[in-house]
Amino acid sequence: MVLQARNKHREAAPKPPQPPRASQSPLRGAPDAGAGEPGPERAPRSPGRKGAAGRKGPRAEPAAPPAGGGLGGRLAAGLRGALGLRRAGRGRTWTTLLLAAFAAVLHWSHITHLFENDRHFSHLSTLEREMAFRTEMVILASWYRIYTKTMDLIGLQTKICWTVTRGEGLSPIESCEGLGDPACFYVAVIFILNGLMMALFFIYGTYLSGSRLGGLVTVLCFFFNHGECTRVMWTPPLRESFSYPFLVLQMLLVTHILRATKLYRGSLIALCISNVFFMLPWQFAQFVLLTQIASLFAVYVVGYIDVCKLRKIIYIHMISLALCFVLMFGNSMLLTSYYASSLVIIWGILEMKPHFLKMNVSELSLWVIQGCFWLFGTVVLKYLTSKIFGIADDAHIGNLLTSKFFSYKDFDTLLYTCAAEFDFMEKETPLRYTKTLLLPVVLVVFIAIVRKIISDMWGVLTKQQTQMRKHQFDHGELVYHALQLLAYTALGILIMRLKLFLTPHMCVMASLICSRQLFGWLFCKVHPGAVVFAVLAAMSIQGSANLQTQWNIVGEFSNLPQEELIEWIKYSTKPDAVFAGAMPTMASVKLSALRPIVNHPHYEDAGLRARTKIVYSMYSRKAAEEVKRELIKLQVNYYILEESWCIRRSKPGCSMPEIWDVEDPANAGKPPLCNLLVKDSKPHFTTVFQNSVYKVLEVIEE
Repeated sequence: MVLQARNKHREAAPKPPQPPRASQSPLRGAPDAGAGEPGPERAPRSPGRKGAAGRKGPRAEPAAPPAGGGLGGRLAAGLRGALGLRRAGRGRTWTTLLLAAFAAVLHWSHITHLFENDRHFSHLSTLEREMAFRTEMVILASWYRIYTKTMDLIGLQTKICWTVTRGEGLSPIESCEGLGDPACFYVAVIFILNGLMMALFFIYGTYLSGSRLGGLVTVLCFFFNHGECTRVMWTPPLRESFSYPFLVLQMLLVTHILRATKLYRGSLIALCISNVFFMLPWQFAQFVLLTQIASLFAVYVVGYIDVCKLRKIIYIHMISLALCFVLMFGNSMLLTSYYASSLVIIWGILEMKPHFLKMNVSELSLWVIQGCFWLFGTVVLKYLTSKIFGIADDAHIGNLLTSKFFSYKDFDTLLYTCAAEFDFMEKETPLRYTKTLLLPVVLVVFIAIVRKIISDMWGVLTKQQTQMRKHQFDHGELVYHALQLLAYTALGILIMRLKLFLTPHMCVMASLICSRQLFGWLFCKVHPGAVVFAVLAAMSIQGSANLQTQWNIVGEFSNLPQEELIEWIKYSTKPDAVFAGAMPTMASVKLSALRPIVNHPHYEDAGLRARTKIVYSMYSRKAAEEVKRELIKLQVNYYILEESWCIRRSKPGCSMPEIWDVEDPANAGKPPLCNLLVKDSKPHFTTVFQNSVYKVLEVIEE
């Protein structure tokens, strides 16, 4: 029988000298570690000096640092101990940190220069700076105004205010004064975070590849492909701009945990904190972490990490998810997400490991069984929890993905897919990656990793692999990064905006061109520095052209029609007057005019989607009386009508009246209501303000 043969094979397998962990099948994962074994132990590395491998007797422990090493030295030693990092030479550590700091300053200067060139931001008025923000970033900027009260901060009296968006009229709001400009404050925070992100990228590339040349490759690849992966140059305080630097830190910590021979509490705590800071600002973070958990589970299934290590990672993700749930005031969308369901299912699979091992099936069949169990279990559990708790906040995400593969259409999916950033990846993107040599380099690295994986898998499936072979390629972090690359590629192809994750990860993967684990055979013949600088020189041909194109963009923000609208609202309407209109415009009304609104760009809330659909019925073919009646139910006093929303069309089938024809076929063929109201707003509405772009309609209550 297969099971007997497997047991016989395990018993006959030669045992390595001084094995760092219990004998195991490399594809089944290690058995549960004992109480004194927090994680898998790898075969000890030979010392780096020549001739050290031939020494006899125990290896001498490194001398403890002198007591007078200074506060910085003691802090560094404490951090290394908490995270389980190996002690490196002082000069090497400081050189890496200085280079990372230089990369941070360079990137900070770069994006500051780009944004200033594009917007002339430093010379704008406070109102113009606020209007330069669009969509959801305006909601983030409004966080600066929290709880109407006076604070004595840095010797300045500052009024900080907060409005809660809802359907009813809200209390009067005072404008903020003192402590600088909130718009400048948030732009500065974003630029600082992005500078730190670049420092992390350098450390990330250095750590993954084992060479500072890898960090250099990562940073330069990011610069050369900058216009692919971020929108920060024209939309600074985005949710992902707050979150993404913490994702870089989180993935660096995951890499360290996968590579470490022993799990340290400090590493796990740091991973939990980075998870929380990544998820808090951006609700889409859960989908990114879902791909990470799926990749780690696949790495476990084929045996590159053991059950103990994956179990602790799962526990940390569960704890961070619970913390986010509490800190987000009970956001039930988190608990009913695919991410949460996947964590529970994987935990269940890990607990059932002994039963899986008893199954009389081949290794390949066991992989398939566990994979199917995870996939179907996650989908079913997510469906059940959503039904039980009555949560539909993320239902539009499933519909959006369905529309990518089938002909499904509804109002919400069309609003997304008609926008270029939510459409499929444009065909020019792979070409641009190729011109900078990013795609060819990543393909070379990916193929090298896949060759090692296939060789390892084939040895196990044909019962030829020994335990020693397992130790020769026990690099779970490389397998994880390859799978994560595939996941990000799929996301980027399906939704163009999610290149945000693909491009930086490609830059990190490119750092592995310096890895001796993958290309040691080449570096025996050619110096690695020569290879790297040859690659970077070729990259810089198109990369420098890309940078020059971005630096040459010069403009100045100006939106006089919206400025007139905001000023009119401030001085001609009551502070508690409720407004409705297009989501981007409503965000500006909330931030700059400080008026209550019934809809805004946080489209991930089911209730908000329902309100927005009612508001957007102004661009349908419904009767004016019907639309007015629904607006009165939302207690709307003023509606801001934009004629451009009625006539613009990004592609066939994507004008607002055409979108409504899918949702409301009964009225198809009638003239759009917005066209009628542009000409004459009576008898159901009264025009109280109008300029070249906006027309404010007062809702006449009966």
